[in-house]
Amino acid sequence: MTIEVTFKLEDSDLEHFRTVMRQAQSGVEKLDEGIILANAKQLIKSVGDNIPTFVSERITKLESLIAMIEDSEWQIPAEERKDVLSALAYFSEAEDLVPDHIPVLGFLDDAIMIELVAKELESEIDAFTEFCEYRHRERNRAGEDISKDDWLDAKRRELHSRMRNRRSRRRGGSSFRSIF
Repeated sequence: MTIEVTFKLEDSDLEHFRTVMRQAQSGVEKLDEGIILANAKQLIKSVGDNIPTFVSERITKLESLIAMIEDSEWQIPAEERKDVLSALAYFSEAEDLVPDHIPVLGFLDDAIMIELVAKELESEIDAFTEFCEYRHRERNRAGEDISKDDWLDAKRRELHSRMRNRRSRRRGGSSFRSIF
Protein backbone atom coordinates (compact mmCIF):
# COMPACT_ATOMS: atom_id res chain seq x y z
CA MET A 1 0.00 0.00 0.00
CA THR A 2 1.21 3.49 -0.80
CA ILE A 3 -0.03 6.83 0.38
CA GLU A 4 0.37 10.06 -1.49
CA VAL A 5 0.88 13.14 0.62
CA THR A 6 0.61 16.53 -1.03
CA PHE A 7 1.37 19.82 0.62
CA LYS A 8 1.63 23.37 -0.51
CA LEU A 9 4.37 25.73 0.62
CA GLU A 10 3.34 29.37 0.64
CA ASP A 11 5.86 32.20 0.28
CA SER A 12 5.82 32.63 4.03
CA ASP A 13 6.70 28.93 4.41
CA LEU A 14 9.50 29.23 1.87
CA GLU A 15 11.05 32.16 3.70
CA HIS A 16 12.85 29.71 5.98
CA PHE A 17 14.56 28.12 2.97
CA ARG A 18 15.41 31.53 1.54
CA THR A 19 16.99 32.57 4.83
CA VAL A 20 19.04 29.38 5.07
CA MET A 21 20.14 29.75 1.44
CA ARG A 22 21.22 33.34 2.04
CA GLN A 23 23.24 32.20 5.06
CA ALA A 24 24.89 29.46 3.02
CA GLN A 25 25.65 31.92 0.20
CA SER A 26 27.19 34.42 2.60
CA GLY A 27 29.74 31.79 3.63
CA VAL A 28 30.44 30.43 0.16
CA GLU A 29 33.55 32.57 -0.30
CA LYS A 30 35.05 30.84 2.75
CA LEU A 31 34.51 27.39 1.28
CA ASP A 32 36.73 25.78 -1.29
CA GLU A 33 34.96 24.57 -4.44
CA GLY A 34 36.20 21.04 -3.72
CA ILE A 35 34.66 21.11 -0.25
CA ILE A 36 31.31 22.34 -1.60
CA LEU A 37 31.26 19.53 -4.18
CA ALA A 38 32.40 16.92 -1.64
CA ASN A 39 29.63 17.92 0.78
CA ALA A 40 26.97 17.70 -1.93
CA LYS A 41 28.31 14.29 -2.97
CA GLN A 42 28.31 13.18 0.66
CA LEU A 43 24.62 14.04 0.89
CA ILE A 44 23.95 11.89 -2.19
CA LYS A 45 25.93 9.03 -0.67
CA SER A 46 24.20 9.30 2.70
CA VAL A 47 20.72 9.24 1.17
CA GLY A 48 21.08 5.60 0.16
CA ASP A 49 18.49 3.60 -1.73
CA ASN A 50 15.50 3.29 0.59
CA ILE A 51 14.05 6.78 0.13
CA PRO A 52 10.78 8.23 -1.11
CA THR A 53 10.53 8.88 -4.86
CA PHE A 54 10.15 12.60 -4.15
CA VAL A 55 13.64 12.61 -2.64
CA SER A 56 15.27 10.33 -5.23
CA GLU A 57 14.01 12.50 -8.10
CA ARG A 58 15.57 15.56 -6.47
CA ILE A 59 18.85 13.77 -5.83
CA THR A 60 19.10 13.26 -9.60
CA LYS A 61 18.82 17.05 -10.01
CA LEU A 62 21.56 17.54 -7.41
CA GLU A 63 23.78 15.15 -9.38
CA SER A 64 23.19 17.29 -12.49
CA LEU A 65 24.29 20.44 -10.66
CA ILE A 66 27.49 18.73 -9.54
CA ALA A 67 28.11 17.43 -13.08
CA MET A 68 27.71 20.97 -14.49
CA ILE A 69 30.67 22.08 -12.39
CA GLU A 70 32.83 19.01 -12.96
CA ASP A 71 32.26 18.57 -16.70
CA SER A 72 35.38 20.04 -18.32
CA GLU A 73 33.82 19.99 -21.78
CA TRP A 74 30.80 22.04 -20.66
CA GLN A 75 33.05 24.86 -19.47
CA ILE A 76 30.31 26.54 -17.46
CA PRO A 77 30.77 30.33 -17.58
CA ALA A 78 32.13 31.95 -14.42
CA GLU A 79 28.92 33.73 -13.46
CA GLU A 80 26.80 30.59 -13.76
CA ARG A 81 29.51 28.55 -12.01
CA LYS A 82 29.28 30.90 -9.05
CA ASP A 83 25.46 30.56 -8.99
CA VAL A 84 25.63 26.75 -9.00
CA LEU A 85 28.33 26.67 -6.32
CA SER A 86 26.32 29.11 -4.20
CA ALA A 87 23.34 26.79 -4.48
CA LEU A 88 25.43 23.74 -3.63
CA ALA A 89 26.88 25.54 -0.60
CA TYR A 90 23.59 24.91 1.21
CA PHE A 91 24.58 21.25 1.45
CA SER A 92 27.70 22.25 3.38
CA GLU A 93 25.51 23.51 6.21
CA ALA A 94 25.54 21.10 9.14
CA GLU A 95 22.11 22.12 10.43
CA ASP A 96 19.00 20.79 8.73
CA LEU A 97 15.38 21.64 9.38
CA VAL A 98 14.75 17.88 9.54
CA PRO A 99 17.77 15.85 10.72
CA ASP A 100 18.91 13.45 7.99
CA HIS A 101 18.90 10.40 10.30
CA ILE A 102 15.09 10.46 10.67
CA PRO A 103 13.69 7.68 8.46
CA VAL A 104 11.61 8.70 5.41
CA LEU A 105 11.45 12.41 6.33
CA GLY A 106 15.11 13.12 7.06
CA PHE A 107 15.93 14.31 3.57
CA LEU A 108 12.66 16.14 2.94
CA ASP A 109 14.13 19.60 3.63
CA ASP A 110 17.10 18.80 1.36
CA ALA A 111 14.72 17.67 -1.40
CA ILE A 112 12.70 20.87 -1.07
CA MET A 113 15.86 22.97 -1.29
CA ILE A 114 17.04 21.01 -4.33
CA GLU A 115 13.69 21.63 -6.02
CA LEU A 116 13.86 25.38 -5.29
CA VAL A 117 17.43 25.56 -6.58
CA ALA A 118 16.51 23.54 -9.69
CA LYS A 119 13.68 25.97 -10.47
CA GLU A 120 16.03 28.93 -10.05
CA LEU A 121 18.70 27.32 -12.24
CA GLU A 122 16.29 25.77 -14.74
CA SER A 123 17.85 27.49 -17.78
CA GLU A 124 21.33 26.33 -16.78
CA ILE A 125 20.19 22.75 -16.15
CA ASP A 126 18.26 22.59 -19.44
CA ALA A 127 21.25 23.88 -21.42
CA PHE A 128 23.62 21.44 -19.73
CA THR A 129 21.25 18.51 -20.33
CA GLU A 130 20.95 19.44 -24.01
CA PHE A 131 24.75 19.72 -24.27
CA CYS A 132 25.20 16.25 -22.75
CA GLU A 133 22.59 14.74 -25.08
CA TYR A 134 24.21 16.43 -28.09
CA ARG A 135 27.67 15.24 -27.07
CA HIS A 136 26.41 11.69 -26.64
CA ARG A 137 24.63 11.70 -30.03
CA GLU A 138 27.57 13.22 -31.90
CA ARG A 139 30.39 11.34 -30.19
CA ASN A 140 30.46 8.57 -32.78
CA ARG A 141 29.95 10.80 -35.78
CA ALA A 142 32.23 9.66 -38.58
CA GLY A 143 33.31 11.04 -41.92
CA GLU A 144 33.32 14.69 -40.89
CA ASP A 145 36.31 17.00 -41.28
CA ILE A 146 35.41 18.91 -38.12
CA SER A 147 37.17 18.10 -34.86
CA LYS A 148 35.40 17.12 -31.66
CA ASP A 149 36.59 20.34 -30.03
CA ASP A 150 35.09 22.38 -32.88
CA TRP A 151 31.63 20.82 -32.81
CA LEU A 152 31.50 20.83 -29.01
CA ASP A 153 32.62 24.45 -28.88
CA ALA A 154 29.97 25.56 -31.35
CA LYS A 155 27.20 23.80 -29.44
CA ARG A 156 28.51 25.00 -26.08
CA ARG A 157 28.55 28.66 -27.22
CA GLU A 158 25.02 28.34 -28.63
CA LEU A 159 23.70 26.82 -25.39
CA HIS A 160 25.51 29.26 -23.09
CA SER A 161 23.91 32.12 -25.04
CA ARG A 162 20.48 30.51 -24.99
CA MET A 163 20.81 29.83 -21.25
CA ARG A 164 21.44 33.50 -20.52
CA ASN A 165 18.63 34.66 -22.83
CA ARG A 166 16.10 32.31 -21.21
CA ARG A 167 17.10 33.39 -17.72
CA SER A 168 16.82 37.03 -18.73
CA ARG A 169 13.33 36.50 -20.22
CA ARG A 170 12.22 34.54 -17.15
CA ARG A 171 13.30 37.42 -14.93
CA GLY A 172 11.58 40.01 -17.11
CA GLY A 173 14.75 41.24 -18.81
CA SER A 174 16.40 42.03 -15.49
CA SER A 175 20.05 41.20 -15.07
CA PHE A 176 19.37 40.63 -11.36
CA ARG A 177 20.87 37.34 -10.26
CA SER A 178 19.58 35.42 -7.30
CA ILE A 179 19.41 31.93 -6.02
CA PHE A 180 16.25 33.14 -4.26
